[in-house]
Amino acid sequence: MNKKITIAIDAMGGDNSPEKTIAGVNYFIKKNSSKDYLLNLFGDEKKIILELEKYKLSKDFIKITHTNSIISDEETPLTAIKNSKGTSMWNCINSQIEGDADISLSAGNTGVLLVISRMILKMMDDVSRPALAGLWPNQNGMNVVLDLGANIECNEDNLVDFAELGSALYKSLFPEDKPLVSLLNIGSEEIKGTETLKKTYKKLKYLSSDNNFIFKGYIEGNKLMHGNSNIIVTDGFTGNVALKTAEGTAKFITDNLKKSLTSNLLTKFSLIFSYFSLKKFKDKLDPRKYNGAIFLGLNGPVVKSHGGIDAMGFYYSIDLCYKIVKGDLMSQIKKNLNHLKSGQDKL
Repeated sequence: MNKKITIAIDAMGGDNSPEKTIAGVNYFIKKNSSKDYLLNLFGDEKKIILELEKYKLSKDFIKITHTNSIISDEETPLTAIKNSKGTSMWNCINSQIEGDADISLSAGNTGVLLVISRMILKMMDDVSRPALAGLWPNQNGMNVVLDLGANIECNEDNLVDFAELGSALYKSLFPEDKPLVSLLNIGSEEIKGTETLKKTYKKLKYLSSDNNFIFKGYIEGNKLMHGNSNIIVTDGFTGNVALKTAEGTAKFITDNLKKSLTSNLLTKFSLIFSYFSLKKFKDKLDPRKYNGAIFLGLNGPVVKSHGGIDAMGFYYSIDLCYKIVKGDLMSQIKKNLNHLKSGQDKL
């Protein structure tokens, strides 16, 4: 009998939890018809059971691990080192070390999650720094973008690692597609950018191959969603600014489009004829579908769901966890790191 995919979920993390997290669990179980998974919920058992009873969910897919305490949003990473042990977040991540989970998911405090994930799971050999990766839509499908804030300053070795990690994540999620890597810069010409970017460019160009990833060169911010590349590599400062800008722009467009189309009787009438096209457009930009940043470079994958996301958004985070394990991310990363190691020996 094949081992079930086990997803450890911090049921108490984020706003309106465990109500939100359990509602997300309900969506996942309803939408996923396979029987090859187990959701291990960490948190206050009485509160979790109370929420589960609302949806009459089958216990075949759920396990509850009781914890007495949680990590607050006000907790700092420094104090979390002292106070986080035994919390729902800590036990959720630690379950990977115990062999009780394949991946961990939390909507709790981001800084604390990153710190204790690194403390518990430790860094993988041959990875200089971990990275926070996210999914963005493009014209042809999806981008993997990293780093999104785990590392403010990066050297060329860090950025090359990110390319290998991001390519591994992409292959685990989209096994039929070829990873196409680009380096975010202020121009597409080789002579532009910082010395770090120029050195990274040379290394990625050398490492580029059909067996691993194809390096497409530099990419500017206004072309991130064109679809000519699907792995975008940058430092955490630039990546986080780009992420927040993209999120704000998407919200601005959808909010103002809705306002314009409901401003008077004529525009409201026109909605009748354009409803399905507009719905498709809105769905493409729906941030809930891309909810879930993946912490890469540790001895086990950790997904961070947005703290303020709703139940549907949390469902997408659970689904992302399921796909990551199904695609054997950790084996993909090890394969890419071996490629990197052999390539660097020749540089």
